[in-house]
Amino acid sequence: MFHEPRFWSSLAFVLFFVIFGRKLWKTIASKLDERADEIRKDLDEATRLRREAEQMLEDSKRDLKHAQEEAQQLITSSKLEAQRLRAQAERDVDDMVARHEKLARERIHIAEQAALRDIREQAAALALAAAKDVLQKDLAADSSLAHKLITDGLKQLPQALNDKAA
Repeated sequence: MFHEPRFWSSLAFVLFFVIFGRKLWKTIASKLDERADEIRKDLDEATRLRREAEQMLEDSKRDLKHAQEEAQQLITSSKLEAQRLRAQAERDVDDMVARHEKLARERIHIAEQAALRDIREQAAALALAAAKDVLQKDLAADSSLAHKLITDGLKQLPQALNDKAA
């Protein structure tokens, strides 16, 4: 048995572990513990990062919902503002058309008045010319009539001047 290499190999193996086993075990155990601690830290970090990612996802969903609601409110208010502006524009156009119509009517009225005044002036001029022709013919035929008209006109002149002054 002492001559067998298996015996010596086994004995050396057992002695090696008896002598160095504790130190090796401590070293191996500490390395394994360090590795386990690193894995635990990595798992904790991954869990923390996952929670943060989930929180960020929830925040993003909430922000998206808020942005959609705000966009919908903006669209609604824009539609209302557009309707209000359209109604205001229609009122403004109606007012402008009414003003232009009123101005046109006033211009027509003024033109009618001017035309009537021109017609009256022309009629008066024609009547005056006709009266002048008639008087010239009558006065040429009867000289006493001219004298009578001048005398009556001079008598009525003070009365006409008083009436005009009043």
